[in-house]
Amino acid sequence: MFSHEGCNTLRAIGRPFLAIVVALLGLAAMSPAAAAANRYDVSYIWSRSLAGVQDYRDRVAEVLGPGVTNSLKVVAKGDLYGLVYVRHGDRAGAKRVAKVHTRLLQSQGLEAAMPMRSRDLEVIDNGDARKASSHSVSVPQLSRNKMTKTERNREILDLEAVVEDYINRLRRDGKIKADERTAWSVYDFTSGEKLVSINEDEQFEAASMVKLFIAAAFFCKVEKGELIYGNKSRRYMELAIQHSNNAATNWLIRNIGGPNAVERILKRRYPGIFQDTRIVEYIPRGGRTYRNKASPHDYSRFLYALWKEDIFRAREIKRLMALPGPDRIFTGVASIPVNTRVYNKTGSTARICGDVGILTVKGPDGKRYPYTMIGIIEKEKRARDYTTWIRSRGAVIRNVSGIIYRGIVKRFDAY
Repeated sequence: MFSHEGCNTLRAIGRPFLAIVVALLGLAAMSPAAAAANRYDVSYIWSRSLAGVQDYRDRVAEVLGPGVTNSLKVVAKGDLYGLVYVRHGDRAGAKRVAKVHTRLLQSQGLEAAMPMRSRDLEVIDNGDARKASSHSVSVPQLSRNKMTKTERNREILDLEAVVEDYINRLRRDGKIKADERTAWSVYDFTSGEKLVSINEDEQFEAASMVKLFIAAAFFCKVEKGELIYGNKSRRYMELAIQHSNNAATNWLIRNIGGPNAVERILKRRYPGIFQDTRIVEYIPRGGRTYRNKASPHDYSRFLYALWKEDIFRAREIKRLMALPGPDRIFTGVASIPVNTRVYNKTGSTARICGDVGILTVKGPDGKRYPYTMIGIIEKEKRARDYTTWIRSRGAVIRNVSGIIYRGIVKRFDAY
């Protein structure tokens, strides 16, 4: 989900910068095939912030719709990331498409589109995104070399206290402000223990994390034979969960019967899970969804039931959560190995930075050690600089995820 405020930093690039980049790309050496065919695509934004471009992609996809979404690609050129509609069409066609898209985008406060010559740019897939998302952000790291043996043991045995200490340190250093509150929850499936529970029963704005609940409500209707999960609904479900597409999410909500129906269905079908969830609105234009709420405990209970396959179509929901996409609990966490499996859903507005998911760590014995990781940071007022705020708070969640991972592997001697 991308808030309107999230455009601020990207807009700083400006149309002149976009035009310069597009011109340089056109002048640079092209692949023989592209040069021979003289093909053109449509470009929307260029930035040094991968996260910013990925979030901007969701906003563009919401405006332009599913017909364009599958061909929207986040690409890399040197230290720049761009958003391109891959058409490989002629120049006149690209100019017509750019003109139509510009009208639609600018009506929603977004930047103009521009035609650009097709090039063999690097498409950022899941693996590349994980590497490229590792931006350095100025937040305190935990130095384990300076820890005493007692402190290391405490990190293993009392993860909740370590997380609390870390967050308190950030507050003292002014890295987390007075108008921000945080919540953390970790459940270890191997031991059956809740390892971290901080502000777990408080309601927080749900942002795009609520889309997991909407998927579950949709499948409740499928279970009763009132809806069909076919090619069309599967496409919308993938757009909603993998790409956090708000238009696709609203399509799901409408087919369920509206926001109130989503909440009613969930609480009737799974009363033990959805105790603090409130779903009262469609995702508004601009992604400013502040009224839907849920507690971290509800996310934790949902993830537990999902892993135990006590949710109808749990395997399909897990498949959707595992599709390549953004995360804040694995990407950029250097200590977590690349063979870790991740099932997650992020939530991002100018007031919420969060991620809820399950990680499964593979030990040398070949066994998987699954655990939930939920991190949410909520700001009372909208951040003025969305991109800077969301990146820095995302880095906090990544650091906490690293703390949890180190404790998990030590507990089970996985490495």
